[in-house]
Amino acid sequence: MKDGIAPHGGTLINRLTSPEQRQTFLDKADTLPQITLDERAFSDLVMIAIGGFSPLTGFMGQADYATVVTDMRLANGLPWSIPITLSVDEAVAAELTEGQLVRLDDPTGRFVGVLELTEKYTYDKQHQAIHVYRTDEEKHPGVKVVYEQGPINLAGPVWLLQRDPHPLFPNYQVDPADSRAMFRQRGWKTVVGFQTRNPIHRAHEYIQKCALETVDGLFLHPLVGATKKDDIPADVRMRCYEIMLEHYFPQDRVILAINPSAMRYAGPREAIFHALIRKNYGCTHFIVGRDHAGVGDYYGTYDAQHIFGEFEPEELGIIPMKFEHAFYCTRTGTMATTKTSPSTPEERIHLSGTKVREMLRRGELPPAQFSRPEVAAELVKAMRVPQEV
Repeated sequence: MKDGIAPHGGTLINRLTSPEQRQTFLDKADTLPQITLDERAFSDLVMIAIGGFSPLTGFMGQADYATVVTDMRLANGLPWSIPITLSVDEAVAAELTEGQLVRLDDPTGRFVGVLELTEKYTYDKQHQAIHVYRTDEEKHPGVKVVYEQGPINLAGPVWLLQRDPHPLFPNYQVDPADSRAMFRQRGWKTVVGFQTRNPIHRAHEYIQKCALETVDGLFLHPLVGATKKDDIPADVRMRCYEIMLEHYFPQDRVILAINPSAMRYAGPREAIFHALIRKNYGCTHFIVGRDHAGVGDYYGTYDAQHIFGEFEPEELGIIPMKFEHAFYCTRTGTMATTKTSPSTPEERIHLSGTKVREMLRRGELPPAQFSRPEVAAELVKAMRVPQEV
């Protein structure tokens, strides 16, 4: 591979239409049956089209869906941990015939893609919830989405009509083919990817820099798709990343780019999913920290690290870099983990996200041991603006 690490499955998928294909689909727009995608399904369409979900070429058929849910593998045996499906209600499904082209509109009603419908099938929502999320409780945000979606999955290859600039972060829209070219241009042979849906804090900075000591570059890849209502908004998080890169990282060794996919909050399974996505973007390594992609107390602190042991390393093709929970050690005056610090629990400073949000709403700056002052100031300013949390 001239781009370094091979994509998952060996080929970087491209489901963007050619100009001729696009015009053909546009000419048929008014005659095709129509489905409006929600925010997550639209981001899934984009991720399939740009190769972020390689080797998927469309929404999963029943064979792939079944083995992914129960075994974390596609029907051909390739590791894959999260079902990528397009679910609709019975009335919509009844109007569709396998073999048809289906028009896909984004949440605003704009014609954005086409599904080549190959299959319609029912599925067991509780079975999916228990296997993928390890719970069937509706209060889990990922399970809630499954329970609220339609009972019939539509499957088949998809096409994205065109790749539009991201409405909020066009300068940080770097697709897998682009990131691979950037890594190659910089001469990076080893690249570590970092997933985050939260503002960057000192513990993040510490593990990123530890990882950066051993590889050529850091691919800082925050998720900007659908998240929970109480997560910090993406524009605020991006400003925090920009501040950190400007003041606290070597600029020639970090690339900041957005990940347009949606959060599932699937904990361990989503850690595998996130690693495979970064493999498609060209990363050779992937940081897995404390409670990766977790929510509430559904997953053990390091379950997301343990799950990598369920696969042979060559099957995943990307190296997990596992870090313990980092904190500020008052005894040594540095960031550390229990692996490197002789401190007692009383000598460790680490705040929960909930406590930090409470401080921010009161207009209080988190301590410098938790957050860089420039980042804390940005968060305080953002949290003073009324928003649904």
